[in-house]
Amino acid sequence: MTSRRLIIGISGASGAAYGLAALDLARSAGVETHLVVSRSAMLTLHQELGLHKADIEGRADVIHPVSDVGATIASGSFRTMGMLIAPCSVRTMSEICTGVTSTLMSRAADVVLKERRRLVLMVRETPLHLGHLDTMKNLTLMGAVIMPPVPAFYAKPTSLDEVVRHSVARALDLFDIDTGAVKRWGGIKAGKDETPFSE
Repeated sequence: MTSRRLIIGISGASGAAYGLAALDLARSAGVETHLVVSRSAMLTLHQELGLHKADIEGRADVIHPVSDVGATIASGSFRTMGMLIAPCSVRTMSEICTGVTSTLMSRAADVVLKERRRLVLMVRETPLHLGHLDTMKNLTLMGAVIMPPVPAFYAKPTSLDEVVRHSVARALDLFDIDTGAVKRWGGIKAGKDETPFSE
C-alpha cells in the first residue's frame, strides 16, 4: 500500500495561499507532507502574505531545498501518493511537460508521472494562449490533472479564505484525501415559492 505521503510544491505564480492551505489541510487529514518551494515562490509568499522562509518551516513535515535534486522525492523508490503543485506557474508546468528537470520541483513531478502516480497542477494563469493550452493537453495525455483554482460559488463562500480552502480541498479529493473542508453539492432544492424548471 502506498504511504500516506504527499509532495506539495509551491511555485512562483500568484496564489501562494493555495500552497499553504494545502499543507494545513493535508496535515489535518493525517498526511505526511514533503514541501518544495521555488525561489520565485518565496518572493510571492512575501509579497502576497508578508511571510518569510521561517514562517513556513513548521507547516510541512519535511522541507526539501529546490536545488536538492538528490532528495528522497527525486526517486521513484520513495513511495508517495503523488504531488500537488499549488499554485503552478506556466514556467513550472512547461518544465514538467518537456522533461526539463532543472530543479527538484520539476524532477519530483517527473518522477510522479513516470511512476504513474497522481500529479495535480493548480495552474494560475489567465488568459491562456495556444501554447499554454497545448502544454496542458500534453500533460493531460501524460497523466497529469490540470486543475485551475476556480471558485465554487454554490458553496456560498463568505471569505477569501473559504474560497482558497474549498479549491484546495477539492484538489486533495483527487488523492482520496478527505479534509472535511469541502461543501459537497447536494443538488438544487426548490423553495416552497419556487417551481423547478420544466423540460
